[in-house]
Amino acid sequence: MGTIVTRPRKDGKPSYLAQIAKRQDGHTVRENRTFRDHKTARAWIRQREAELDNPKIFRAATGPTRTVGDAIGRYTEEYGGEIGRTKAACLAAIQRHAIAGMACANVSSEDIVAFARTISTVTGLTNPGPSTINNYISHLASVFAIAKKAWGYPLDPEAMSDAVFVLRKQQAIAKSNKRDRRPSLTELDCLLNHFGERQQRAPRSAPMVDIVLFALFSTRRMEEITRLRWTDYEAATDKHSARVLVRDMKNPGAKRGNDVWCELPPEAEAVLARQPRGGDTIFPFTTDAIGAAFTRACKLLGIEDLHFHDLRHEGVSRLFEAGWNIPHVALVSGHRSWASLQRYGHIRERDDKFSGWKWRPA
Repeated sequence: MGTIVTRPRKDGKPSYLAQIAKRQDGHTVRENRTFRDHKTARAWIRQREAELDNPKIFRAATGPTRTVGDAIGRYTEEYGGEIGRTKAACLAAIQRHAIAGMACANVSSEDIVAFARTISTVTGLTNPGPSTINNYISHLASVFAIAKKAWGYPLDPEAMSDAVFVLRKQQAIAKSNKRDRRPSLTELDCLLNHFGERQQRAPRSAPMVDIVLFALFSTRRMEEITRLRWTDYEAATDKHSARVLVRDMKNPGAKRGNDVWCELPPEAEAVLARQPRGGDTIFPFTTDAIGAAFTRACKLLGIEDLHFHDLRHEGVSRLFEAGWNIPHVALVSGHRSWASLQRYGHIRERDDKFSGWKWRPA
């Protein structure tokens, strides 16, 4: 049976050190955790002793001490192809934090809260906002959710839930605000003129004029554009609109293998029709090259706070302004949930922003 030792904290209030020792087949597991109240400490003892009755969990506990870093490493190894670059970068940053060196069995909600407070030490951000911290906590929570069930690593999902509850109450974490940044025609003219001149000077560079226009009129994300293949493209016919198979489309539930057919508006199809067929992919360039070119151009031209992804937001908004309904827009954008498109419900203007625009693909 476990024991509880009462200890004073720095603020004078008591803390409770819960200790268990369980012996089986000549092996002994000793674990301890500190709690703020006696009731929670007692509940943890009952829960953990019941878990250690499972031979698989007991063997995992008697093996090498598993750290949070070990759990993140295994998660990345097994799910690396599905988690995306942003999540992978966040998990890599967490592995550089002190929490990564903690034994899984010893991580409490207090440790997770402390990690959230000091995440700036590994991100390089001077003062990360609540939405940024929330991203890191969310990605770490994915590891907590499966570590015990999948591998027997004693990470406590309830400790993560408790930490998230505290951080939300303290407003230390929050969901990011929906961006509503849309490029003006003047900004787009500046960008496309710049990329047109660049293309003349460096013909073998990425055709950023067509990439920007395709992103704008197809509503495709940068990563999706670089994965498009000629075999995934079906031109328009008398009976059917043009469409393209978007591979591994971003989705909260699953990314890898989430291939979706999306319709192409005429302008997007016109851009594809003028691309050279020199290989398997339609735009044989990396996201790094495209993203860097776009960011450099915005900085050079003095265009503030414009992201490549904002082209997708502009493209979807344009369709609503053209009078398209939610189901029709979803066929182009690829949104599985119409609720995701409700943010555009405020659009009441019926206007073609790009009517007569010189860059509009014919």
